[in-house]
Amino acid sequence: MIGYVTLGTNDIKKAAAFYDELAKEFGAKRIMEADTFIAWGTSMASPGISVIKPYDGKPATVGNGVMVALAVDSPEKVKQVHARALALGAKDEGAPGPRGDGGFHAGYFRDLDGNKLNVFCMA
Repeated sequence: MIGYVTLGTNDIKKAAAFYDELAKEFGAKRIMEADTFIAWGTSMASPGISVIKPYDGKPATVGNGVMVALAVDSPEKVKQVHARALALGAKDEGAPGPRGDGGFHAGYFRDLDGNKLNVFCMA
């Protein structure tokens, strides 16, 4: 159902460097770009993520209660992607591990602009 998610940035070059590296963890790459936005994905037909300088010219801000969840296939990959995000300058918002019952594993972080993301799997 989700086609893509867009996150605001105030520094497109910094955001690009962060997401260029993080995208590699998912086998993704840049699939579209212009002066004010960049999108990553595995193809134009699969879900993707993008960063953009806001169209209205005002500073990008973080949505309270907004979070993007990135799916992977194992708890080990959750740990790997979370660690890579932190190594790229993200801030930890919750160490990787199981959450509740039912096999949900997740790690939470904020990107360089403060957008909240998690990486998760059902194991």
